[in-house]
Amino acid sequence: MIVFDKDRIGPWVCARTGGTYEGSTSSAIGLEKDGELLSGVLYDNYNGRSVCMHVAAVPGKRWLTREYLRVAWDYPFNQLKVNQVIGMVDSENMEARRFDEHLGFKLAAVIPDAGKTGDLMIYTMHRSECRWLEK
Repeated sequence: MIVFDKDRIGPWVCARTGGTYEGSTSSAIGLEKDGELLSGVLYDNYNGRSVCMHVAAVPGKRWLTREYLRVAWDYPFNQLKVNQVIGMVDSENMEARRFDEHLGFKLAAVIPDAGKTGDLMIYTMHRSECRWLEK
């Protein structure tokens, strides 16, 4: 079941991604089964034209469904009306990099020595490139 409880999902995502949850400036969407969160998407740093997206999931659980992806992308592009969604990934985190690229994110910039352990890689997805939106 898709859930919209940012004060539950936001801290859950941050605990898994190493981020900091700020409830007054964030939104979140989660996927749960039998009351257990399987995945969460946290949105922050919204500025009217873009928003940052952070994703976390329980390893080995089935959570990446088309419905969940549709809802996760509908929110920033159709409700917030942003042009770009931004993802920030440490260069050492190959799993997250592969995941973002699989979703359709494109590498936009690399900031040397700005990640937690390596370079900070900035990925973006423009609305016109998002294949998860209903056409």
